[in-house]
Amino acid sequence: MDILQWLTGTGAGKLVFTVLVSMIPVVELRGAIPFGVSLGLNHWAAFLASVAGNLIPVPFIIVFIRRLFEWMRTQFPRMDNMITRLEKRAHLKGQAVNRYGYWGLLIFVAIPLPGTGAWTGALVAAFLDMRLTRAFPAIFWGVVLAGFIVTGITYGFSIFL
Repeated sequence: MDILQWLTGTGAGKLVFTVLVSMIPVVELRGAIPFGVSLGLNHWAAFLASVAGNLIPVPFIIVFIRRLFEWMRTQFPRMDNMITRLEKRAHLKGQAVNRYGYWGLLIFVAIPLPGTGAWTGALVAAFLDMRLTRAFPAIFWGVVLAGFIVTGITYGFSIFL
């Protein structure tokens, strides 16, 4: 059995595949929950795998992204423009978050629209110098709320009744 067969043909493989998909920037849990459903996972399995996978990169982004960007600028000068754009975007999105702090970050992450989510929330938190102990709980609950919204849209909200 090759890896692709295992990822799509076994229960554990489907969970792992869903976790991996939810770790991809932009796709995140918004795409991973419907993906898990398409693999045949039930709503709770798709939800839990997507939330878990979406949260895995968050602490690393908050703690290391600024140092990584500085290193990339010295090692790969051609990437400076792209890094500068990402930083500006994080600062722009961070203005509203900065005003409302914890709750602003939670709501920003919870809205399942393009340009929001755990990756962008972690990037914003890093550039606002939010401590991991303050930012991670806000991002965690934002991801959980976004997961409920996306699961409700995918399956219909009657599954929560």
